Amino acid sequence: MCYRCEQKNNNQTEDCNLNVSKRSFLKLSAATALGLGMIRAEIANASASKSANTSRALPPKPENVLTPDQALERLMQGNERYVSGKSKPLDFHDIQSALIGGQNPYATILGCSDSRASPEHCFDEAQGDLFVARGAGNYLTNDNIATIEYSVAVLNTPLIMVLGHESCGAVKAAMDAVDHHKHFPGHIQLLASAIAPAVRAVSDTSSSRLINVTKMNVIMTVERLRSKTPILDFYHDQKRIRIVGGIYHLDSGKVELIA
Repeated sequence: MCYRCEQKNNNQTEDCNLNVSKRSFLKLSAATALGLGMIRAEIANASASKSANTSRALPPKPENVLTPDQALERLMQGNERYVSGKSKPLDFHDIQSALIGGQNPYATILGCSDSRASPEHCFDEAQGDLFVARGAGNYLTNDNIATIEYSVAVLNTPLIMVLGHESCGAVKAAMDAVDHHKHFPGHIQLLASAIAPAVRAVSDTSSSRLINVTKMNVIMTVERLRSKTPILDFYHDQKRIRIVGGIYHLDSGKVELIA
């Protein structure tokens, strides 16, 4: 065979091999693209299915999913039942399974530790309904700010109430500290110092001064919650929460809204 014929045969063989390689590459690319497409579709379907399941899943207590205004209305209706002696009987077995699954309280209460002013009682609510932070004098500390922020950012609670009460011993201690320079032992002095700004803000010297200072303490705490913490400030500006203040009257059991 001459050189030209042999060279022609070699070129034909190389072209054939090249065409085979191209076809193999294209088949492999197509298969890879198909496989990736199937994987993406499977992931998308799984995500959609998960989202659908999540949206269908009911919260532990569906009746607690309320707007801020609805939450306040429900809270005050509970207080009306309590005052009128029509509190609902509580049966733990009715809510036991829901509470095992989690919690979604509809209101957060920052209240005083006073044994006479229990939020669950005065608002006639059951376990799982109220998220409660309590401390003598119901003033703000870093701990209860964190507790309240958790209730809003994690539990999606739409309502916060700062709840003071008549004849508050912590407020009386703060008044004694400011008016008579009384010093209290241990950490009690910290409590008096924290409430002192409310004492100084009330110039009243009448017999109503104690309740007026108590109300001022609540009002000042509400204002701090509305504007002094970034998380609560954001939710409040977006109207996703309401922050209100109340006073519990020991003689009647009535909660008076004051802020």
